[in-house]
This record gives sequence, C-alpha cells and structure tokens, in this order.
Amino acid sequence: MAPLIELRNVSKVYSKGLIARASTVALDNLSLSLDADKPTIMTVAGESGSGKTTLAMLLLGFIEPSSGQIYYQGKDITKLSPVERTQFRKEVQAVFQDPFAVFNPFYPVDHLLSVPIDKFKLADSKAKARNLMEEALNGVGLRAEDVLGRFPHQLSGGQRQRINVARALLLKPKLIVADEPVSMVDASLRATILESLRKLNKEYGISIIYITHDLTTAFHVANSIVVLYRGGVMEAGDIETVIKSPQHPYTRLLIDSIPWPDLDRRWGGDQMPIKEIEGALMGTGCKFASRCPFVMEKCKNLPAHFRLNQHQTASCFLHDQHPMLDVEKLTEVLPM
Repeated sequence: MAPLIELRNVSKVYSKGLIARASTVALDNLSLSLDADKPTIMTVAGESGSGKTTLAMLLLGFIEPSSGQIYYQGKDITKLSPVERTQFRKEVQAVFQDPFAVFNPFYPVDHLLSVPIDKFKLADSKAKARNLMEEALNGVGLRAEDVLGRFPHQLSGGQRQRINVARALLLKPKLIVADEPVSMVDASLRATILESLRKLNKEYGISIIYITHDLTTAFHVANSIVVLYRGGVMEAGDIETVIKSPQHPYTRLLIDSIPWPDLDRRWGGDQMPIKEIEGALMGTGCKFASRCPFVMEKCKNLPAHFRLNQHQTASCFLHDQHPMLDVEKLTEVLPM
C-alpha cells in the first residue's frame, strides 16, 4: 500500500530581488512518509526560521517544492486531476496557529462549520447539517448549545481553536497538519486542545503532523519527532528517546531552554551558546556549525544521518562511529 503522504528529497528555495538575486533555503532535501494504515502523531520541531511553516504549506499543497516530489496516496499532488484535488483538499486538513483569524467576525461561528458542509455536499438538509456540526463539536469536547449561534468574540481562545479542530473533523480527514495550534492559547487550555488532537488520532484514526517550537507539548502528544534547523533535519526518532536523551547539540539547546520543575536542576545548565560563534565554520557544511560548541574541521562538510539506535538518528559528526542512514530512509527510525 502506498504511504498516506510522502516527501521525496523535497527542497524549497525562496528568491528575492530583481537585480541582485538572493536565495534562502527554507527546506533542504527532506524525505518523510506516513503509513496509510498506521495513524500516528508526528512532531516537527524547531525554532523560528527552521522551515516548519514552509513544510506545512508544502504538505497542504499551498506552495510547490523547488525540487523533489510530494505524493498523497501514491500520486504527485502537483499533478492531481480536479476531482483528485478536491478529494485531497477534503482529506488533508489544517489547524492553524491563530484561533481567531480563521473566523469572519461578521458571522456566527456556525458559518465556519457550514461552509465545508456546503462546499463538499456533506448534507442535503439543514437538519443533517446541524447533526454533523453537533457530532464534530462533541468530538472536541464542546456542546453545540454553548457555541452555535454565538460570534467569535463571544468565545474564548480555547473554544475558538477547538471549533477550528471540529471544522477539520467534519470532513473526516485522513491527515491533519496542525501548525502551532496551542501557541496562542492560555496555558490552562492547551491540555484540552492537545487531548482533542490525541482523541482524533486514537478514536477517528486520523494522522497528525504537529508543528511546534514547544517541546513540552510535543512530548505529551506525539509518537515521533523530527527536529529541523535552517531547513535541515538535525535529529529524528522516537519522541521519548529524543527528548530524554538528545544526541544533537541543537536538540540539546532546545531542550535546555525548557524550564524544568526541578529545584535541583539549573535552567540553562549546559550553557549552550545562542549567538553565532565568531569564526565558526560556514558554507556548505553543517548548518549548525556557527552555533555549535563542538565544531570541528570536518564540519566544513555536510554530515550524514548516523543511526544511533533503532529509533534515533542524528546528523552530526560527533556520531560518525555509527552506521550512516540514507536520507530517503529517515522514516525507518520514526515509530508509527
């Protein structure tokens, strides 16, 4: 069976300027896939500028890769027929960062739910449409009588974001791309929204690509993780293994930024430098070399992915005693 979605050596380069052209590599030679018959939650993590949102836009078909291919159920998404593209739009849904921006403030929240019902002809009567709305709202822990008929400004950020998740659920998708879905929601409501996502995965069999900079929420919701930096994969594997035993200096930096509830543990104890190191190796080598305290002469070359164990790989010469893993086989270390 073909993977649900697959990226083969995908890169995305943005160019600007008419006379002096400048290019930015947002995503660099990424290969990933999700099994169609094993619904999972995969986290893509990294700081701002790492390529996370570019990856989301590519997966949703909003932009095209500069090189490489993206396949949905074995078909290149840039070559889908009109009927296939409509099906793709229905089965691959998005939950975005801002829980308010997706709403039209001049309409009650019913409008956000009724549009996909009408567009994809999911109901042939108002009664059936209402039933679908109630079912989707119940699926994310909301009661229809508490939210339908109200305007966006009358609801909390957590309620708006769960309605956004319910909109995606309405279409019974096979994949949800959730781009920072809890970053603009109060901390007290994050657990509720994350539990809604886990429920969609466990009870409805929906795979989720959870994009975030917040490793604490990733740890509680995902099965696997891919850590991006400047468009490249630094580390990948089982979420618990990577978070509890990070092997790439950049992953350690991300984890060291988490305020742990342990009075005996000093926050920022490893003193990983955040600013660029003067004179560090740059160019075509390791993307993290300019910030890495372990930078070596060999880092002038681009490191391969070294397989550390069954469910962990790191792109770092500190681990070059381990066997190399082809970039096309990165998914092998990601548990489903």
